[in-house]
Amino acid sequence: MTTSATARIDQFAAQLQGVTALPHLGVIQAHGEDAANFLHNQLSNDVLLLPVGQSRLAAFCSAKGRMQASFVVVKTAPDTVLLVMSLDLLAQTLKRLSMFVLRAKVKMSDVTSQWQLRGLLGDSARDVGAAATPWQTCCNGGAHIVALNPAVLGDTQVPRALWLSDASEALPAGTELSNEVWAWAEVMSGVTLVTQPLFEAFVPQMLNYESVGGVNFKKGCYPGQEVVARSQFRGTLKRRTALVHSPVALATGQDVFTPTDPEQPCATVVLCAARPDGQGFDALVSGTLESQQSGWLVGSAQGEALELLPLPYALLADI
Repeated sequence: MTTSATARIDQFAAQLQGVTALPHLGVIQAHGEDAANFLHNQLSNDVLLLPVGQSRLAAFCSAKGRMQASFVVVKTAPDTVLLVMSLDLLAQTLKRLSMFVLRAKVKMSDVTSQWQLRGLLGDSARDVGAAATPWQTCCNGGAHIVALNPAVLGDTQVPRALWLSDASEALPAGTELSNEVWAWAEVMSGVTLVTQPLFEAFVPQMLNYESVGGVNFKKGCYPGQEVVARSQFRGTLKRRTALVHSPVALATGQDVFTPTDPEQPCATVVLCAARPDGQGFDALVSGTLESQQSGWLVGSAQGEALELLPLPYALLADI
């Protein structure tokens, strides 16, 4: 790595220090003696054996294995599980989950207004005791602090954490950051939650969820489980999420094309954010493995070219 590149990464890392509000996220609560078992039968990850005070990433899929939502799952008590998710999908997800409750002893509710959600970056995450391992959770007073995948900048890893606390808890100290800075750090982590424009667009592996702890292939059935398992073990998966650099802003859900097949889109923008130095944009894009090799173009076959960057983690298939 050149001296100038190292200096730029150091500059970026210095800007990823602080605290940001997360108004784009909401919280669903599952409460009751069957809460963990109910969610275990609905989500892509193990909730039944999740210890109290710990967290996991999980997807909620249709019968065809397509992701309708995804969550940071936090078990706060033996009978209480929180699902932190994109707010724009919360109402419809709560309605759909509630349809499956039937005789289970669990109540599903929107408790977004009862929780303070903050994103912590860099020293602000370290200072409250955030773990180094993603999805490990610790408590700080009455707050739950979930370690997320770090933002990876070359050889530098910037810690990221999710803070959840009730209204009576003092918020963590730190420089106030914009949502755009948090979004860029999220892009550079390679892990994001499903939002409304991505509803039913992907099976979990198309967002690399099996490689970042979001899918348990040993647990029992859940909606879409057969499709998800077949994609993993029968070699039918043809799409993956990649990290790219773009000279222009991209919108979530936007189509991406390839020169070898200009008539139909081959990929979809998952999340995009501006680089802190103003030099373009970085994004997560999910597309066909074949088109990743032939190149991606924004919006049409005549669009701006996207530059493929290294993923910040290894894919499970490559380990």
